[in-house]
Amino acid sequence: MKNMYLAAIALIGVLLLSGCMYPNEDSQEEQVSYRESVRRIQGAVDDYFKETSLLPIMTAGEEIPRYEKYRVDLDKLKNMGYMDEIPTTAFEKGGSGRFLIINEEQEPLVKVMDLLTVQKINDMQMSVDRYKSDQGKLPAGEELYPGFTAVDISKTDAKNWKLKSFYSGQDVVLMMDQGGKVYIDYAFDIMQAIQKNGQEPQPDQDLRVYLESESFYVPVKSVPYRWENNQPVPQPGSS
Repeated sequence: MKNMYLAAIALIGVLLLSGCMYPNEDSQEEQVSYRESVRRIQGAVDDYFKETSLLPIMTAGEEIPRYEKYRVDLDKLKNMGYMDEIPTTAFEKGGSGRFLIINEEQEPLVKVMDLLTVQKINDMQMSVDRYKSDQGKLPAGEELYPGFTAVDISKTDAKNWKLKSFYSGQDVVLMMDQGGKVYIDYAFDIMQAIQKNGQEPQPDQDLRVYLESESFYVPVKSVPYRWENNQPVPQPGSS
Protein backbone atom coordinates (compact mmCIF):
# COMPACT_ATOMS: atom_id res chain seq x y z
CA MET A 1 0.00 0.00 0.00
CA LYS A 2 2.87 2.33 0.77
CA ASN A 3 4.32 1.92 -2.75
CA MET A 4 0.87 2.50 -4.26
CA TYR A 5 0.53 5.70 -2.25
CA LEU A 6 3.90 7.01 -3.44
CA ALA A 7 3.12 6.02 -7.02
CA ALA A 8 -0.15 7.92 -6.83
CA ILE A 9 1.71 11.07 -5.82
CA ALA A 10 4.03 10.67 -8.81
CA LEU A 11 1.14 10.22 -11.24
CA ILE A 12 -0.69 13.20 -9.83
CA GLY A 13 2.46 15.25 -10.28
CA VAL A 14 2.16 14.86 -14.06
CA LEU A 15 -1.25 16.53 -13.92
CA LEU A 16 0.07 19.43 -11.91
CA LEU A 17 1.94 20.91 -14.86
CA SER A 18 -1.36 22.26 -16.11
CA GLY A 19 -1.53 24.58 -13.09
CA CYS A 20 -5.18 23.74 -12.50
CA MET A 21 -4.76 22.55 -8.92
CA TYR A 22 -3.56 25.67 -7.17
CA PRO A 23 -5.28 27.10 -4.08
CA ASN A 24 -8.97 27.76 -4.48
CA GLU A 25 -10.33 27.62 -0.95
CA ASP A 26 -9.59 31.14 0.19
CA SER A 27 -11.43 34.01 -1.41
CA GLN A 28 -9.50 36.27 -3.74
CA GLU A 29 -10.06 39.12 -1.31
CA GLU A 30 -8.51 37.15 1.56
CA GLN A 31 -5.50 36.19 -0.56
CA VAL A 32 -4.93 39.84 -1.44
CA SER A 33 -5.26 40.83 2.23
CA TYR A 34 -2.60 38.37 3.35
CA ARG A 35 -0.31 39.28 0.48
CA GLU A 36 -0.59 42.97 1.36
CA SER A 37 -0.07 42.22 5.06
CA VAL A 38 3.11 40.27 4.32
CA ARG A 39 4.37 43.10 2.11
CA ARG A 40 3.77 45.72 4.81
CA ILE A 41 5.30 43.69 7.62
CA GLN A 42 8.28 42.71 5.48
CA GLY A 43 8.99 46.38 4.85
CA ALA A 44 8.77 47.18 8.56
CA VAL A 45 11.05 44.24 9.44
CA ASP A 46 13.60 45.33 6.83
CA ASP A 47 13.62 48.92 8.13
CA TYR A 48 13.94 47.76 11.73
CA PHE A 49 16.82 45.45 10.84
CA LYS A 50 18.67 48.15 8.89
CA GLU A 51 18.55 50.51 11.87
CA THR A 52 19.16 48.04 14.70
CA SER A 53 20.90 45.01 13.12
CA LEU A 54 18.33 42.94 15.03
CA LEU A 55 15.15 41.14 14.08
CA PRO A 56 11.86 42.13 15.78
CA ILE A 57 11.03 38.62 16.94
CA MET A 58 9.73 37.08 20.14
CA THR A 59 12.00 34.70 22.02
CA ALA A 60 11.21 31.03 21.40
CA GLY A 61 12.68 27.87 22.87
CA GLU A 62 14.71 25.36 20.90
CA GLU A 63 11.85 22.86 21.16
CA ILE A 64 9.53 25.06 19.07
CA PRO A 65 9.16 23.71 15.49
CA ARG A 66 10.76 25.69 12.68
CA TYR A 67 7.52 26.92 11.19
CA GLU A 68 6.12 28.15 14.50
CA LYS A 69 9.26 29.61 16.00
CA TYR A 70 10.21 33.20 15.14
CA ARG A 71 7.05 35.24 15.59
CA VAL A 72 7.21 38.88 14.49
CA ASP A 73 6.73 41.30 17.39
CA LEU A 74 4.08 43.42 15.68
CA ASP A 75 3.42 45.50 18.79
CA LYS A 76 7.08 46.53 18.88
CA LEU A 77 7.05 47.52 15.21
CA LYS A 78 3.91 49.60 15.71
CA ASN A 79 5.04 51.23 18.97
CA MET A 80 8.40 52.17 17.48
CA GLY A 81 6.80 53.73 14.40
CA TYR A 82 7.76 51.15 11.80
CA MET A 83 4.08 50.43 11.12
CA ASP A 84 1.02 52.67 11.33
CA GLU A 85 -1.32 49.84 12.23
CA ILE A 86 -1.15 46.11 12.79
CA PRO A 87 -2.90 44.32 9.88
CA THR A 88 -6.37 42.99 10.63
CA THR A 89 -5.27 39.59 9.30
CA ALA A 90 -2.95 39.22 12.31
CA PHE A 91 -3.92 37.27 15.42
CA GLU A 92 -3.15 40.38 17.45
CA LYS A 93 -6.09 42.07 15.71
CA GLY A 94 -8.45 39.12 15.75
CA GLY A 95 -7.26 37.58 12.48
CA SER A 96 -6.30 33.96 11.84
CA GLY A 97 -2.65 34.51 10.95
CA ARG A 98 0.56 34.56 12.95
CA PHE A 99 3.33 36.36 11.10
CA LEU A 100 6.71 34.64 11.31
CA ILE A 101 10.23 35.17 10.08
CA ILE A 102 12.04 32.35 8.28
CA ASN A 103 15.58 32.29 6.87
CA GLU A 104 16.45 34.40 9.88
CA GLU A 105 20.21 34.01 9.49
CA GLN A 106 20.45 34.70 5.76
CA GLU A 107 17.61 36.61 4.12
CA PRO A 108 14.81 37.10 6.68
CA LEU A 109 11.42 36.61 5.09
CA VAL A 110 7.99 37.26 6.55
CA LYS A 111 5.47 34.43 6.16
CA VAL A 112 2.09 33.46 7.61
CA MET A 113 1.27 30.60 9.98
CA ASP A 114 -2.40 29.75 9.51
CA LEU A 115 -3.89 29.37 12.98
CA LEU A 116 -7.03 27.66 11.72
CA THR A 117 -4.87 24.84 10.40
CA VAL A 118 -2.93 24.70 13.66
CA GLN A 119 -6.17 24.42 15.64
CA LYS A 120 -7.55 21.68 13.39
CA ILE A 121 -4.40 19.59 13.84
CA ASN A 122 -4.41 20.23 17.59
CA ASP A 123 -8.02 19.03 17.70
CA MET A 124 -7.10 15.83 15.89
CA GLN A 125 -4.11 15.34 18.16
CA MET A 126 -6.41 15.43 21.17
CA SER A 127 -8.71 12.88 19.50
CA VAL A 128 -5.76 10.58 18.82
CA ASP A 129 -4.56 10.96 22.40
CA ARG A 130 -8.01 10.10 23.75
CA TYR A 131 -8.21 7.00 21.58
CA LYS A 132 -4.76 5.89 22.72
CA SER A 133 -5.71 6.44 26.35
CA ASP A 134 -8.96 4.48 25.99
CA GLN A 135 -7.80 1.68 23.69
CA GLY A 136 -4.13 1.34 24.56
CA LYS A 137 -3.10 1.69 20.93
CA LEU A 138 -3.05 4.27 18.15
CA PRO A 139 -5.86 4.77 15.59
CA ALA A 140 -3.47 3.74 12.85
CA GLY A 141 -4.36 3.17 9.23
CA GLU A 142 -2.05 2.00 6.47
CA GLU A 143 1.67 2.65 6.49
CA LEU A 144 2.38 5.66 4.27
CA TYR A 145 6.14 5.93 4.74
CA PRO A 146 8.78 4.35 6.96
CA GLY A 147 7.92 5.54 10.47
CA PHE A 148 4.56 7.07 9.50
CA THR A 149 1.04 5.69 9.23
CA ALA A 150 -2.20 7.28 8.17
CA VAL A 151 -4.56 8.42 10.92
CA ASP A 152 -7.70 6.29 10.73
CA ILE A 153 -10.12 9.10 11.46
CA SER A 154 -13.06 6.68 11.53
CA LYS A 155 -11.66 5.20 14.75
CA THR A 156 -11.52 8.56 16.53
CA ASP A 157 -14.24 10.76 18.00
CA ALA A 158 -13.63 13.29 15.20
CA LYS A 159 -15.14 11.30 12.34
CA ASN A 160 -16.30 14.39 10.43
CA TRP A 161 -12.88 16.04 10.57
CA LYS A 162 -11.83 17.68 7.30
CA LEU A 163 -9.26 20.23 6.23
CA LYS A 164 -8.23 21.68 2.89
CA SER A 165 -4.63 22.41 1.99
CA PHE A 166 -3.97 26.14 1.65
CA TYR A 167 -1.47 25.28 -1.12
CA SER A 168 -3.46 23.00 -3.43
CA GLY A 169 -7.02 23.18 -2.13
CA GLN A 170 -7.04 19.38 -1.86
CA ASP A 171 -8.18 17.45 1.20
CA VAL A 172 -5.35 17.17 3.71
CA VAL A 173 -3.87 13.74 4.39
CA LEU A 174 -2.98 13.22 8.04
CA MET A 175 -0.14 11.02 9.20
CA MET A 176 1.33 10.20 12.58
CA ASP A 177 4.66 8.90 13.78
CA GLN A 178 5.13 5.81 15.91
CA GLY A 179 4.53 7.83 19.06
CA GLY A 180 1.18 9.14 17.84
CA LYS A 181 2.28 12.67 16.96
CA VAL A 182 -0.01 14.00 14.23
CA TYR A 183 1.30 15.87 11.18
CA ILE A 184 0.03 17.06 7.83
CA ASP A 185 1.43 15.09 4.90
CA TYR A 186 2.60 17.77 2.48
CA ALA A 187 3.96 15.31 -0.12
CA PHE A 188 1.27 16.22 -2.67
CA ASP A 189 1.86 19.95 -2.29
CA ILE A 190 5.64 19.53 -2.38
CA MET A 191 5.43 17.43 -5.55
CA GLN A 192 3.27 20.13 -7.10
CA ALA A 193 5.83 22.80 -6.27
CA ILE A 194 8.72 20.67 -7.55
CA GLN A 195 6.90 20.02 -10.82
CA LYS A 196 6.36 23.74 -11.24
CA ASN A 197 9.99 24.51 -10.40
CA GLY A 198 11.26 22.00 -12.95
CA GLN A 199 14.57 21.27 -11.23
CA GLU A 200 15.71 18.04 -9.56
CA PRO A 201 15.94 18.49 -5.77
CA GLN A 202 19.19 17.80 -3.94
CA PRO A 203 19.25 14.58 -1.87
CA ASP A 204 20.02 16.37 1.41
CA GLN A 205 17.61 19.27 0.83
CA ASP A 206 14.60 19.87 3.06
CA LEU A 207 11.91 19.96 0.40
CA ARG A 208 9.64 22.19 2.44
CA VAL A 209 11.60 25.13 1.02
CA TYR A 210 9.67 24.62 -2.22
CA LEU A 211 6.48 25.49 -0.37
CA GLU A 212 8.15 28.53 1.18
CA SER A 213 8.83 29.94 -2.27
CA GLU A 214 5.38 29.11 -3.65
CA SER A 215 3.24 30.83 -1.04
CA PHE A 216 3.16 33.30 1.83
CA TYR A 217 2.03 30.40 4.07
CA VAL A 218 4.46 28.15 5.94
CA PRO A 219 3.92 24.36 6.04
CA VAL A 220 2.92 24.27 9.68
CA LYS A 221 2.59 20.94 11.57
CA SER A 222 5.08 19.22 9.29
CA VAL A 223 8.34 17.28 9.31
CA PRO A 224 11.28 17.65 6.92
CA TYR A 225 11.03 15.90 3.55
CA ARG A 226 13.85 14.44 1.45
CA TRP A 227 13.93 13.43 -2.22
CA GLU A 228 14.06 9.63 -2.32
CA ASN A 229 13.31 7.49 -5.39
CA ASN A 230 11.87 10.53 -7.16
CA GLN A 231 9.41 11.16 -4.33
CA PRO A 232 9.18 13.57 -1.39
CA VAL A 233 9.48 11.38 1.71
CA PRO A 234 8.94 12.65 5.29
CA GLN A 235 11.73 12.13 7.78
CA PRO A 236 10.86 10.92 11.29
CA GLY A 237 12.35 12.38 14.43
CA SER A 238 12.42 16.11 13.61
CA SER A 239 10.18 19.05 12.75
